[in-house]
Amino acid sequence: MSKEELQVVKTEPPPAASPVFVDAEKMIERFAEITKDTASKAYDFFVERGAQLGTHLEDWLRAESEVLRAAPAKITETKDMVNVMIAVPGFKAEEIEVSVKDDTLIVSGETKEELKDEGEDTFYSEWRSDRFLRKLTLPTAVDTENVDAKLKDGVLKLGLKKVAEHEVTKVKVQAA
Repeated sequence: MSKEELQVVKTEPPPAASPVFVDAEKMIERFAEITKDTASKAYDFFVERGAQLGTHLEDWLRAESEVLRAAPAKITETKDMVNVMIAVPGFKAEEIEVSVKDDTLIVSGETKEELKDEGEDTFYSEWRSDRFLRKLTLPTAVDTENVDAKLKDGVLKLGLKKVAEHEVTKVKVQAA
């Protein structure tokens, strides 16, 4: 092979995708929807046990684990930034919503997969929707306008710039 035939092609990895940012009100609606779904499933478990009293917490936790998927998180901070990592494998950037207000971060996601087999009756299927919802209290208030969010390899990385702290101003009180 000649030198002209050999070409080194340098490829850059694809850029990380960004999730959708939404208002806190939308996240509150999401909380209400998930709470309603969890309560309904917990009630079904309660009835399934024969309406046995004293098992409501067990029923609720079991229902919650079936309604929501775990999304482990890690929060670190530097002098100027709060960094958050959340494991969300299987989710695309457009399926994730982020809301930030003061020192509260809410991240949710929902993905649905459907397989349609025409002409077949389904005997068993594990295809379902996956959801997660995390409400995290950050160590300090952050700038809600400057949030860097990237999803890569199933990990959502958020860089949140800290709000500059206001200096305390001393006011001298004079006798009147």
